[in-house]
Amino acid sequence: MRRSSCAAALLFVLLAASCAFAGAQDFVLVNKTGVEIYAVYIAPSDSEDWEEDVLAVETLPSGNSVKINFAPGADVEYWDIRVEDSDGNALEWYDFNLLEISRITLLKNGEAKYE
Repeated sequence: MRRSSCAAALLFVLLAASCAFAGAQDFVLVNKTGVEIYAVYIAPSDSEDWEEDVLAVETLPSGNSVKINFAPGADVEYWDIRVEDSDGNALEWYDFNLLEISRITLLKNGEAKYE
């Protein structure tokens, strides 16, 4: 009984710690483009440059999703997204307010839905 109480307490501490380090802009990215995504770039909307690839998995097949995590303390509201396939072909979407959006679905027609 004592061991399970300690394990439960440790699990609670680990969950609380992971929540404490989440960025306010964290979101789930859903790939409904019809192609496998090999790279995802996220940059502030007012930036001239794309940042580094933030895809946390090797590739993101169409129909799958991945959580995109930000560093705590990031304060930019509006972000742009660029994805690339295996040949380096790219699609870009602009001006997502990630302080209000928790899920973005990229669609085949180059549009996006978000919630």
